[in-house]
Amino acid sequence: MAHEFAILQAARLKGRLSPDLAAESCGIDADTTLAEFSALREAGYVKGEPSVRLTPEGRAQLAALVAAERTDIDQDALTGRYEEFDHHNTDLKQIISDWQLKAGAPNDHTDQAYDQSVIARLADLHRAFGPLVEQIAKLAPRLENYSRRFDNALERVQAGDTSFVARPIADSYHTVWFEFHEELIGLLGLTREEEAAAGRAV
Repeated sequence: MAHEFAILQAARLKGRLSPDLAAESCGIDADTTLAEFSALREAGYVKGEPSVRLTPEGRAQLAALVAAERTDIDQDALTGRYEEFDHHNTDLKQIISDWQLKAGAPNDHTDQAYDQSVIARLADLHRAFGPLVEQIAKLAPRLENYSRRFDNALERVQAGDTSFVARPIADSYHTVWFEFHEELIGLLGLTREEEAAAGRAV
């Protein structure tokens, strides 16, 4: 199960993981995804078909994998990168808020000029944030797929599919950002509750 870690983590983050979403999130082809799902079912780590969700055994296995990975990562260096991430996170939260609200009311997305101005800010953030994602991936190589996922989400937005700004059930920019943040929280031994209390949770 070469992609065990990636799929278990994706299942945890998404709750219920379809084959298509697993392939997109983990960067693997459809046939490989189905084979991995089958192996994980046999191991007792996931259940359900065609979509899967973690079993208690799967959660325990994932926790063990994250703990082992954490010991191989330079925690001081990652903490420094995480502090940089926090600055970008503040900007992203404002961009998503401005995408969802306009002048304090729900954004009905009929003002194209307004929406395009928000998308332009998202693109600026992406350009500034990209090098940091690459730096973090050097510390934690399992995360290198996130650069592709962020690129893909922005490309979909700029091609006209604006659901990829913040749609929850797709690999939207906001979804990928949330999952990247979750990865950093786990690798640093933090909790989302602690981060929410500190005002850093998206």
